[in-house]
Amino acid sequence: MAYGSGHAESSGQMEGNRASMAEPQDQRSPPTPEALLETAIRARDQGDLARAAEALDGALSATPRAPVALRLRARVALERGEGDALARFDAALRTDPGNADLHLGKAQALDVVGDAKGARIVAQQIAQQAPGFIAALTFLTGLRLADGEADFAAPFAEAAAKAPQDPNILAAWIDALAGIERFAEAAEIAAKARRLFAQEPHFALLEATYAGSSGDWRRADAIYAKLATQSVPRWLAEARHHIRAGDIGAAATLLDKALAIAPKDIAIWALKGVIWRLSDTAEAQERARWLHEQAGLVQLRPLLAGPDVVEHARERLEDLHKTTGTPLNQSVRGGSQTRGVLFQRPEPALAALHEAIHTTLEAYRAQLPPTDLAHPLLAERDTPWKLAGSWSVRLKAGGDHHAAHIHPSGLISSALYLAVPSGADAASEADGPPGALELGRPPADLGLELAPLATLRPQEGYLALFPSTLYHGTIAFRGLRSSADQGATQNADRVTGRLSVAFDVITYPAQV
Repeated sequence: MAYGSGHAESSGQMEGNRASMAEPQDQRSPPTPEALLETAIRARDQGDLARAAEALDGALSATPRAPVALRLRARVALERGEGDALARFDAALRTDPGNADLHLGKAQALDVVGDAKGARIVAQQIAQQAPGFIAALTFLTGLRLADGEADFAAPFAEAAAKAPQDPNILAAWIDALAGIERFAEAAEIAAKARRLFAQEPHFALLEATYAGSSGDWRRADAIYAKLATQSVPRWLAEARHHIRAGDIGAAATLLDKALAIAPKDIAIWALKGVIWRLSDTAEAQERARWLHEQAGLVQLRPLLAGPDVVEHARERLEDLHKTTGTPLNQSVRGGSQTRGVLFQRPEPALAALHEAIHTTLEAYRAQLPPTDLAHPLLAERDTPWKLAGSWSVRLKAGGDHHAAHIHPSGLISSALYLAVPSGADAASEADGPPGALELGRPPADLGLELAPLATLRPQEGYLALFPSTLYHGTIAFRGLRSSADQGATQNADRVTGRLSVAFDVITYPAQV
């Protein structure tokens, strides 16, 4: 009954209300399997894999052989790094043996447990039977790259021959080549796709983009001159083209057009920062300092954590890196990178690290300059933040490094150091501290001689935080040992070089 409403209810209504109010919570009808499945799908879409797993377990307790729930639960187990993921895919395949996605999941689970040979056999079978299954082609290509095969992208060529009517195969092939800076090859595949699918202007843009990245400036220029497409991706790619040519004014015009349509686009702001630094006007130099050089935007902070948090996390990550390799379409060159979302995993050591990162992130926020609604980061200074994506990278001797890159989906980027190099040879030290983080050095394909704005020397237990609009990469390792290795040479599995955790920070709407 509404207090102060001025209306009386009948005695029957009042008794019914009393009965409803008195009914214990645990006597309500439990959610149906269908409702639990919907909850799981929604939770997974929102990045809450633990809640998705719980809801799916509830659904499967009522309907143990439900194919959709089994399939989704296996996928969540893989994404969370649960130890029984492989068994869950086998169980799901017993109810849906023809499902290609389940077979791919089994291949991925085999790779996680270190059975790369088995993973490759299954992935090869999928690629042969379903040439248009892009995720399987990409996974198989990544396995071949990890094995060091020169023709690692052959699955795409074979699939394109089997399904010549499918432009998506060629698009994914181009992405795979460009992802490891094989720009000239990517441009050639784009040219082939452009001939085969003349109605798809996207391929002309890709050819121009990667021809320019490979140094074939005239070819790229000729394509841009005839390209009818007008879009943010085109303006971004062509702005890079003009930067290579030294035409900063033309690049600035295109970036301004793009920014008017996508004012929060990280990639646009990153290039704006580059051309402001290239300009010799006082106004442009001031804008460059405003974007990236204000005090507090770049911080290297000690992780606010208990004494054992770093050690326990490092031990767990060393185990994970034993069965991981160099990923496809990432900035890592050599070394290894963990799969999935690191902080969705169930291990307590990683949960403790996650909590310490959140605490340290708030300390970073407190030291930022004041809110500035025109600034891509400071406009969000006081909005709610959360981590989106998280992974670990191991870089070792032999030239391992990160190529200069940005994270276009993040607001703040990061590097948390769990093990750092303890020594270096003279050649690598001459270029800077091996494994050090360079902030502000543009990608090599732009052909610029801009020095980094900052070079952060890794320190164990320290967290680097900086705007995602800053290009960043690392100085390559040569002959090194890590601090984690001192006194442990008898253990061949101990990590060498640099072991780090990285993540992106994004904004999210306040819960209503």
